[in-house]
Amino acid sequence: MLPALNFPPIEARFSKGTNGEPRIFDIVRKKFVDLTPEEWVRQHLIHFLVYHRQYPVALIGVEKQLKLNNTLKRTDVVVYNTALKPLLLVECKAPAVALDQAVVDQALRYNIPLQVPYVLLSNGLQHVCVTIQGQQVSFMETIPAYPEL
Repeated sequence: MLPALNFPPIEARFSKGTNGEPRIFDIVRKKFVDLTPEEWVRQHLIHFLVYHRQYPVALIGVEKQLKLNNTLKRTDVVVYNTALKPLLLVECKAPAVALDQAVVDQALRYNIPLQVPYVLLSNGLQHVCVTIQGQQVSFMETIPAYPEL
């Protein structure tokens, strides 16, 4: 059983994979994906952004590849503006994973090629959102609505 998270409840669709493993429907990728603890957080976060913060589904990318120091990495979620320029980078962790300095460092490394002005970290229980202007990183009190970005 997956834990309750610090998000409003979602109306998720579930299925079973070929080996009986639980799967959850991703409204961005429009397909069922394996239901891991991290995916549970990601789906809650996506639903929160779309249904409570007015983020357009069409401007959200999930597990997009990026090249960092000649290695390929995958971002959890990237939100784009209407010109398709990255605007928000989201790093999701399982609820059991603390949002420590290593998680912050990972997100900031992923932001090197993206250069987004907003970074959001969540383990489903705790959320940290920052705005980045040059070398200045400022913590935000809430997760901003899309029109505020």
